[in-house]
Amino acid sequence: MDSSNPITLTRHILAAQSKVPEATGDLTILMASIQLACKVISTAVRKAGISGLYGLEGSVNVQGEEVKKLDILSHDNFVNAIRSSTKGCVLVSEEVDDAIVIEKGVRGKYVVVFDPLDGSSNIDCNVSVGSIFGIYKKRDLASSDCGVDDALQPGKNLVAAGYCMYGSSTQMVLTFGDGVNIFTHDPAIGEFILTHPNVKIPDTPKTIYSVNEGNAVYWHEPVKKFVDLVKNKQPKKPYSLRYVGSMVADVHRTLLYGGIFMYPNDKKSPNGKLRLLYECNPMSYIIEQAGGKSTTGTERVLDIQPTSIHERRPIYLGCVRDVDLLLAQF
Repeated sequence: MDSSNPITLTRHILAAQSKVPEATGDLTILMASIQLACKVISTAVRKAGISGLYGLEGSVNVQGEEVKKLDILSHDNFVNAIRSSTKGCVLVSEEVDDAIVIEKGVRGKYVVVFDPLDGSSNIDCNVSVGSIFGIYKKRDLASSDCGVDDALQPGKNLVAAGYCMYGSSTQMVLTFGDGVNIFTHDPAIGEFILTHPNVKIPDTPKTIYSVNEGNAVYWHEPVKKFVDLVKNKQPKKPYSLRYVGSMVADVHRTLLYGGIFMYPNDKKSPNGKLRLLYECNPMSYIIEQAGGKSTTGTERVLDIQPTSIHERRPIYLGCVRDVDLLLAQF
């Protein structure tokens, strides 16, 4: 990276939009607001212990999960940042039951779906967490009206998807449907800088599988067969198990190293555990743009027509080699 000529995230988006004659700049403004939300959340995560933000807030979200203080702060930051951009129309957050419809007068054309703080159960033990988001255009651009139906679109309709990981550094992984780029936050200048352009899953991916093996007793037969295959029946050496339990961290490793990330449905969770709109779809879009593959075991994740905003699905994503090997067991 040329330190005298850094490519910031905003500069990157402006350059991309300049090649699209019909671009209005609205997406650049929306992304500036999402960047701001992620910067505020990053600071809050790093100061959580000092600021008293560890621990439970005291309520339970729509998923039946106990809400952390940082969950609420992260949700509020996303909502306020997007509302103030005047480019959002419908917001879907993991933390609230219903879609948020932005009031007229500050309403735009974009639908934003997000998990404001994925992996928050790991906050208290200082494990990497992150924010996941996806951006769609509302269905009828000519109308000033919008509603929950605008959010119920298959992942293949995404305009952009990304996640921001708060780890040893804060990184934004982003795609607009033309490849994947990673931007690292430089606290000295307060900007996300392009550090990993055009990221692809390695041609020779590492032999890693990532799954909560504590649930093995509940797994269906195809998943059991796949894990047994990669652990015990490889001609060379068995695959390594790597599982953090924070989706952003596990998918980030899969993106950079290869292998497969799995969160199957099972006898305990027949519909799967992860949410289609704001977890499975954005991550699947990123992985496919990086040359990988994502499936529920029976269909491509990005082809699914959602029926509700908090719908759950099984997901298997990663390099083509391992996803195809898994599919062969179904």
